[in-house]
Amino acid sequence: MKRGWLGLTLAVAMVGMVGCSAAGSATGAAGGAGKMAIVYNNSDEWASFGTIRQAFKEKTGIEVPNDNKNSGQSVTAMIAEKDSPIADAVYYGIVFGSQAVEKDLVEGYKPPHFDEIPAALKDPDGKWMTVHYGAISFIVNKQALGSTPAPQSWADLLKPEYKGKVGFLDPSSAAVGYSVTVAANLAMGGDLDNWNPGIDYLKKLEANGVIHPKGTANAKVMKGEIPIIIDADFNGYKMKYEENGPIDVVIPKEGSLKLPYAMSIIKNAPHKEAGQQYLDFLLSDEGQQMFAKGFVRPIRNVQIPGEVESKFLPAADYERVRDVDFAKMNQVQNAFIERWKSEVLAN
Repeated sequence: MKRGWLGLTLAVAMVGMVGCSAAGSATGAAGGAGKMAIVYNNSDEWASFGTIRQAFKEKTGIEVPNDNKNSGQSVTAMIAEKDSPIADAVYYGIVFGSQAVEKDLVEGYKPPHFDEIPAALKDPDGKWMTVHYGAISFIVNKQALGSTPAPQSWADLLKPEYKGKVGFLDPSSAAVGYSVTVAANLAMGGDLDNWNPGIDYLKKLEANGVIHPKGTANAKVMKGEIPIIIDADFNGYKMKYEENGPIDVVIPKEGSLKLPYAMSIIKNAPHKEAGQQYLDFLLSDEGQQMFAKGFVRPIRNVQIPGEVESKFLPAADYERVRDVDFAKMNQVQNAFIERWKSEVLAN
């Protein structure tokens, strides 16, 4: 998952250098040509941010430069710069929002449409809020499966015809891999206090020859080396529509897990109003619709153009995608990883 988010560990960064190039160019306050907002983790290649930033500049005159940090690097930079912030806003996986609040790095702001964001997906004081989300899904190379149908459920993956054909990233080293195991546990009737159903299921899946690639597996899926990867839906959509792969995306019948991505205004930001305007735009109808063009689901219930909506699975499928207490999900991760190693991999 390109924008991994569940704090396995904060990324180790060269803190003294993080964000320096951005700092030199940020001048002025919000509004008007030539003004700027610095937003960490805002890459051109992800979730239509390049297009979104251009539209925002045309509308407001405020430039938001490209920034390629990931979530962990962004928080590391914010910690280093706490006494003299460089950035105005930050985008990151939802768990990093809670970490930023704990470290007093962000401040409350409630943009228009804040009330439309589900309570589980925002800080009540507006210190972080989800702007869009993905979902754990089965990404299936139909050509590699041949006459075998695409699996439709977690139970299907245990069938002999899928032996050695299913993969997901190792949950002890990859954020999306841990999300897969949480989704499986929920689907089997477990919760964050009860991992037994998920552990039992994962043992069976391991016995059926599941593959754990060391890194991003898109290329292996496209080549058919891993016919089925359990991963984020947006990766499947990109393979299908941007790389023209023989790909199906399936949200399993028993249910799945959301992968939310959040924004915050940085405490004592040098150009806070510009950062706030950017967040306003991301949650506007226009911003939400532009996110959808990047294959992530808008957090608001906005009208998505038909040619874009048709590329997603039906809305009814996303009704099976669940929220959890994401801060708690982070807290219980280490205990789960110990069970993963001792009970699942040791079998």
